[in-house]
Amino acid sequence: MKRKSIYITLAVVILLGSSAFLFRTQLAVVAFDLFMAKDVEESLQKSYKPLQSDKTPEPVVLQSEPFSVMLLGSDQREDEPARSDTLIYAVVRPLDSKVLLISVPRDTYVDIIGKDKKDKINHAFAFGGHQMAKDTMEAFFEEDLNYYASINFQGLKDVVDAIGGVELPIGKDIVNKGKDHEKFTIEANKPIYNGEEALNYVRYREDSDFNRAKRQQVFLDVAAKRVMKLDQIGKVPELIEIMGDNFQTDMQPKFIIDLAKQMLTGGKVDMTSYTIMGEGMKIGGVYYNEPDMEDVQEARDLIDSWMDPNTPANQLLQPKDAEKQKLK
Repeated sequence: MKRKSIYITLAVVILLGSSAFLFRTQLAVVAFDLFMAKDVEESLQKSYKPLQSDKTPEPVVLQSEPFSVMLLGSDQREDEPARSDTLIYAVVRPLDSKVLLISVPRDTYVDIIGKDKKDKINHAFAFGGHQMAKDTMEAFFEEDLNYYASINFQGLKDVVDAIGGVELPIGKDIVNKGKDHEKFTIEANKPIYNGEEALNYVRYREDSDFNRAKRQQVFLDVAAKRVMKLDQIGKVPELIEIMGDNFQTDMQPKFIIDLAKQMLTGGKVDMTSYTIMGEGMKIGGVYYNEPDMEDVQEARDLIDSWMDPNTPANQLLQPKDAEKQKLK
């Protein structure tokens, strides 16, 4: 009888342990709601910066509706005009745990909405902040954007350091050695890269603007995977506090929290990337990138497919030429 009791006890322990393992993500979300949600929401309120736009965005039903967001990485420093180093049109499908990232190289020659001129797309942010950048990207893709979110260099560095670094696929040393460029070297094949190295990785462009855009997509993918790990949940309040004034968005705090919980419990987040290519040209001695309009149209088709809530996950449009889109 005593031996039987031991077996029963052991079986219960195994069952509880297995359940805890299987439902560890759900348990973590419950713990987040109990102990962190209020503080995180208050911290996020500091970063909530709605745009002064005539258009009021339609509310998104988070559980089912895809939504779009303009992602910006800016080079803003104190007492300096800011430009956007990273410009990405993202479509998030929370129900499917899928994200589409469409990058626009910073030198892409486009109509700047609100300035009545054509210029590099990254100058829209310098001319008119998030609103002009958003208006310009909407016009370029002929697609609306639901939200924007931006982070500057300091915020990126601090967040990467706070999560213990990121894994980057660097097969050979990256050396920034241009005459007028900041000098740095990123060693290849390191298991983890810190915030300074991650920032240099996404900013490096002595090979091409296309490769720079692809590196930014790679960084977002590895950073998201790192943050989504269970052992990072407890760091969420610290991450939000670190970002502080370095992060701005017009997504309301509760929306961000609900999205994070839904993506966390929805399984592995799958990211699909696409980059607008083009031809280099000079106008008045200034270098620009003339976008390939076939690429632009393909990007528009991708956005239409991913933004349609009726498109099944297994029928979402994918980039046509995967080889063309690889980091070179």
